[in-house]
Amino acid sequence: MSFSGTGKVWMNGTLVNWADATMHVASHIIHYGSGVFEGARCYKTPKGSACFRLDDHMRRLYDSARIYRMQYHLDQAALTTAVIDTIKANGLAACYIRPLIYRGCNTLGVNPLPCPTEALILVWEWGAYLGADALENGVDVRVSSWTRSAPNTFPAMAKSVANYANSGLIKMEAVLEGYSEGIALNPDGNLSEGSGQNLFIVRNDVIYTPPLAASVLPGITRDTIITLAQDMGFQVKEQNLPREMLYVADEAFFCGTAAEITPIRSVDKIPVGAGKRGPIATALQQAFFDAINGAVPDRHGWLTYVDVPVGTP
Repeated sequence: MSFSGTGKVWMNGTLVNWADATMHVASHIIHYGSGVFEGARCYKTPKGSACFRLDDHMRRLYDSARIYRMQYHLDQAALTTAVIDTIKANGLAACYIRPLIYRGCNTLGVNPLPCPTEALILVWEWGAYLGADALENGVDVRVSSWTRSAPNTFPAMAKSVANYANSGLIKMEAVLEGYSEGIALNPDGNLSEGSGQNLFIVRNDVIYTPPLAASVLPGITRDTIITLAQDMGFQVKEQNLPREMLYVADEAFFCGTAAEITPIRSVDKIPVGAGKRGPIATALQQAFFDAINGAVPDRHGWLTYVDVPVGTP
C-alpha cells in the first residue's frame, strides 16, 4: 500500500488537501498514542459504491473513544456522514476508510484530559493486504515471540493506536524472518490473533475462533464470518485454543477489513492441512465476497451505498 499524496482529507469538519492535512508536533497522540481509529472498506458493486458495515465500524470507533474517555463534539451519525462526504469528495468508487479520533495539542504530560479531542478521516485505494495471491494461495506465518496484552493492562476491545505498537513488533518479527504474518498468544499461552487480523481454525468441519477474553479485537469481519458460517450450516465455537491446534488444524485463516479472508497455508513451517486453501475457507470467501460486492441480496443490512460522482473509474 502506498499513498498517492493527492485528494482530500476530512479534519474536524473541513476537507483539506492531502498535503495540508497536518497536526502540531506537540499533539498528545504523537507522544503518548492517545488515539482510536477504525478501518472500513467501500466496494464497487453493481448497484454503486457501498461501504461494508460502516455503522458497525463507527459504533466500535465511538466505543473505543468512550473507553479512553475521549468525547468528540460530533455524534456517531454526523461522523458517519462525514465519512461518506469524504469518499464523494475523493471520487473513489472503492477505497479503504480510516477515521481517527485523537487527543490534540494543549499540554505535554501523561494526562491527556487537558488536550482537545479531534478527528480526521482518510480514504485511499488499497488492494490485498497480504499480497495479490494471498487470498487464493494462502500465507506462511509463525507464532510470535510477542504476546498480546494481559487483561486490565490495555483494553483489547478498543481499537487504540497504542495497542498497535504491539502489532508492529509482531509484524516486523515475522517479516524479517521471512513470514507474511505472525500469530500472537495471549498471556495464558492460548491463541489470540494476528498483528491486525482475527484468527479462525477448522477441525473436523467445526470452525473455532478465540474468544474476546483472549485479548482479541471484536472484529467486524470476525462477526461477519461467524454469521455467514452459521447461515451456511457450520458449527462455530468461540473458545480458548492451545497453540498446537494450529499444527493439527485441517484449515486456518485470518480475517479482517484489510486482510478480508486470507488462508494460512503453514505455521512455523508446518503445513496446515493440505498446505493450501481449504474447502471451508473457499466457501466462506465466496459468501463473503458475494456479500461485500452486492452479488447477493443484502439480508443483514450490511451495505451503505454511496453516490460517487459519475465518471469515477
